[in-house]
Amino acid sequence: MAPMPADRPRQNPPAALRLGIDREALAANWRTLDRLSGAACAGAAVKADAYGIGARIAVPLLWAAGCRDFFVTYVSEAAEIIDLVPPASISLLHGPLNPADAAWAREAGVRVVINSPEQAARWIEAGGGVCDVMVDSGINRLGLPMSAIGDAMLQQLDVDVLMSHLASADEDVASNAVQCSRWNEARRAVPHRRASLANSAGITLGADYHGDLTRPGLSLYGGIARAELASEIRPVARPMAAIMQVRHIAAGEGVGYNSKFIAPAAMQVGVIALGYADGYLRCWSSGKGAMLHGTRRLPVLGRVSMDMTVVDLTAAPELREGDWVEAEYDLVEGAKASGLSQYELLTLLGRRFAR
Repeated sequence: MAPMPADRPRQNPPAALRLGIDREALAANWRTLDRLSGAACAGAAVKADAYGIGARIAVPLLWAAGCRDFFVTYVSEAAEIIDLVPPASISLLHGPLNPADAAWAREAGVRVVINSPEQAARWIEAGGGVCDVMVDSGINRLGLPMSAIGDAMLQQLDVDVLMSHLASADEDVASNAVQCSRWNEARRAVPHRRASLANSAGITLGADYHGDLTRPGLSLYGGIARAELASEIRPVARPMAAIMQVRHIAAGEGVGYNSKFIAPAAMQVGVIALGYADGYLRCWSSGKGAMLHGTRRLPVLGRVSMDMTVVDLTAAPELREGDWVEAEYDLVEGAKASGLSQYELLTLLGRRFAR
């Protein structure tokens, strides 16, 4: 028989990483996007753990702000929030991938999104019920092809939201109008109660794209999907890390793997508890990334490691082990500097952050 484990501490020690969440900014961003949606109501994409913010934090805040439609990807994500809001307000974007998904969603009362005739058949075989339907109007990902919108099986579905998804709403391109036209064609062909097309960027394209329900994601969490939103959307996430060690290095010494930074003079540096395993990737190595202490900027030195990053403490020599710094993580500027998208900058933030 295996030995019994020793009694565990009643509480875990504090995390060495924190993700500060501006809760009022999140609620205000939803209210802004709802207002910009005109006659339509704004829902909320809370997939991927609410874009890294934390679904169990975001969903109650959004519900209190007035949001009544939540979009997740997988059954596991729906299960994570099903105790927070009425199940019928949760929509499963990838639909019933197998009979077990269909059975769970029907029993739970979650809306599945039908993306193919096969999923439609799977849902009907499970007993059916209220669902949503995704039509592919030109992004060529999931969704019923336009050629299938007259399929007799669709007439058997009880469709709440008939949706499609814009491929290039962040750009002024002709394909936006083409997709909008195809979406309207599907609206005429498939019986439904509500229609939805616009994501965060699509909301700014105007009333023709709004339908009855918009589905913002990125801009809820502080991302600027289009320039028109720059003055409207507030930042939400602030990644912070603790200093684990303060070191003094001599001129000519290297820092980190492969000594990609060589100290030009004697320096005081800090080793912080943040690395690429937490989503702070190597693209933030010397010359790109920085931490902030108040208004003071502490540049990253050398390569970012899996669990550690070294920063220059010249501008804040009073910092000591246990003090906290904040990653310079403005989403728009960060995307330019790193080559990552704003979506990646958010969703990469790892589970070791205490939210």
